[in-house]
Amino acid sequence: MFLTISTTGTLERPATDLGFLLHKHPDRAQAFSTSYGTAHVFYPEASAVRCTAALLLEVDPVALVRRGKGKGRGGAPDAALAQYVNDRPYAASSLLSVALAAVFKSALGGVCRALPERAGAPLPLRIEVPALPARGGAELVRKLFVPLGWERVEVAEVALDEQFPEWGASRYVRLVLEGELRLADALRQLYILLPVLDDAKHYWVAPDEVDKLLRAGVGWLADHPERPLITRRYLSHRWGLTRQADQALELVRLAESDDLDVDSVDNAVDERTDTEEKPVPLAEHRRTAILEALRGAGAHRVLDLGCGQGQLVQALLKDARFTEIVGVDVSMRALTIASRRLKPDRMGERQAGRVTLRQGSLTYTDKRLKGYDAAVLSEVIEHLDLDRLPALEYAVFGSARPDTVLVTTPNVEYNVRWESLPAGHVRHGDHRFEWTRAEFREWSGKVAERHGYTVAHLPVGPDDPAVGPPTQLAVFTLSTDTTENKPEKKKEAEAA
Repeated sequence: MFLTISTTGTLERPATDLGFLLHKHPDRAQAFSTSYGTAHVFYPEASAVRCTAALLLEVDPVALVRRGKGKGRGGAPDAALAQYVNDRPYAASSLLSVALAAVFKSALGGVCRALPERAGAPLPLRIEVPALPARGGAELVRKLFVPLGWERVEVAEVALDEQFPEWGASRYVRLVLEGELRLADALRQLYILLPVLDDAKHYWVAPDEVDKLLRAGVGWLADHPERPLITRRYLSHRWGLTRQADQALELVRLAESDDLDVDSVDNAVDERTDTEEKPVPLAEHRRTAILEALRGAGAHRVLDLGCGQGQLVQALLKDARFTEIVGVDVSMRALTIASRRLKPDRMGERQAGRVTLRQGSLTYTDKRLKGYDAAVLSEVIEHLDLDRLPALEYAVFGSARPDTVLVTTPNVEYNVRWESLPAGHVRHGDHRFEWTRAEFREWSGKVAERHGYTVAHLPVGPDDPAVGPPTQLAVFTLSTDTTENKPEKKKEAEAA
């Protein structure tokens, strides 16, 4: 089991810096004990112009069988000989992946105190894996590596037997990668994709494998076009772990698309306090006002955009007139809590069919959100930066275009009535702004004018004569002439 990593350099920036980055001296051959044999690191060539590091894993077949205890490929009870006659000593697999992480741990993490600037910069790299099992063939190998920025991905199929070419190709390939990448990124890709191509692991896949996948996939896995296949194979087709990884990676993708930190995006659940305002009756007032407005609009199919922990979705489900309810939120943690609250697995088939929870960003258009009677944005807009509001506005009013849109947001004027809220503070640590009644009316009026809606404003909670209500509600209604021009409305009219 063998791979080589090569780079080139100059007298000013010698290629032998690779030894510093890998934390292995080019002048010495080193051996490291592993659970399944011995890993050797040596340098077939080491000069200022070109340097090559080789990793050779010498597998102990007896140790492999003893530690496997009959589990995994090569240890099936109906194939006793396969425990001793297999490709493990010769072909790159999860065994080599684990050895790679153990021997080059610091390099995998991008750590090099001697040459930190070299560790953080791309290098001209050539990586060669002479024998790589590829379930899916050469085409799959290209699909996995080409999107990662390699300038050259050479995949040569290995003949099943060179003396009998009519037998065709084996499932093994010779892989050569060339391009300018950070060494840490290249090692992380190999760490994940070697067992993915083999589609087998020599050890039991536990839940901590999800964390390993996410750490090694930073910067490349979330946007990879073959991400579903990678997560499924890396986690040995364990559905629960695969779903967990996919949810986390989707959150990473959404955060990166907005150039935000993942934690700042996945903040709908405050782990220290209840996210609903105090006192609790205000939240109840808000839900009651929303339900009354939806009933007044005659809505049946409703979107809860930014549904959070699912309180409104739960309230909508209790009213049979709402035949389809879709909760959308960017936070997977919030959606998980919402699912626990709703308990769809305990509902009847018809009831469960009325509700859908979906992860998504409200600042991006989504064709799946078109055609609904109403959309609710309850305590959502204030969590966005002001420069992101136009994107949300277009996604909801310009693209989805429901007949009715309800928007609630705090009235900052009322904050003086909260005895526990320090002067000048917003109600929630994640609020980017809180508007006065005049500011909210100005914004909602312009939105309505731009997109063909009319808008009415209603108070939510006790309406203080001096500072107004604690929450303000805007009810947007699509203008009659605009509604009549909608294709789905034309179809309904023709059917009538």
